[in-house]
Amino acid sequence: MGSLDGKVAFITGVARGQGRSHAVRLAGAGADIIGVDICADIASNRYPLASRDELDETIALVEATGRRMIGSVADVRDFLQLRDALNSGVAELGRLDIVCANAGIAPLSLEEVPIETELEQWADVIGVNMSGTFHTARAAIPHLITGGRGGSIIFTSSTAGLVGMGGMDGGGLGYAASKHAIVGIMRCLANNLAAHSIRVNTVHPTAVNTMMAVNPQMMEWAANNPDGGPHLMNPMPVAMLEPQDISAAIAFLASDEAKYITGVTLPVDAGFTNKL
Repeated sequence: MGSLDGKVAFITGVARGQGRSHAVRLAGAGADIIGVDICADIASNRYPLASRDELDETIALVEATGRRMIGSVADVRDFLQLRDALNSGVAELGRLDIVCANAGIAPLSLEEVPIETELEQWADVIGVNMSGTFHTARAAIPHLITGGRGGSIIFTSSTAGLVGMGGMDGGGLGYAASKHAIVGIMRCLANNLAAHSIRVNTVHPTAVNTMMAVNPQMMEWAANNPDGGPHLMNPMPVAMLEPQDISAAIAFLASDEAKYITGVTLPVDAGFTNKL
């Protein structure tokens, strides 16, 4: 018996990285998965995003656990597209219990760029990270309330959603702004949905070994700044976490073991935010 047997989870940004890891972990605990990913690049984001082939690989990994997955292409910035994908998945799998708003980008500029580029980066990171989180919750909440079984909504924020880091450029400031905004959305929803036994929490990872942290631009910057600077070093002796480390927290918050935990900002950060 798995801790999530019979439940259905909706995960955004599911094609690779943390989203894929969450899908496989929740499926291993017994959940069926509805997953979406943009499966296309965003021009202002300077590392490649996931592909349709990677989404298909995630579906295969979930199915290898013995669970079902409905995976489709959708852009979280487009509410109607996202809602249609979720509605189709719920119609096929019959219910919704867990929501993981995981999709995110970090269009950082590590050198000076034109203001037009900064404005584009700001708009895109706010659109994906903040509006995408709102769209995910807004599409899912009617299903959770109608189900009458409670539920768990988990937003992926960041250590940059708890402390003042993000640089001076539009992409960096937009990333920090969006990750802080997610906390505000979470706290309001936690209060408003508590009467339905729907719990809402945020998870705040330090750097994780995914394309967001190890893309060529970031790796070039790291090569030129080998110590990362004191503001980017974890107190515990680990440079980056693995996606599975974050998935463990997601699985806990999704389970009945966390049935009375709501409105919480949970760092999974090797002590990063505690030192600042």
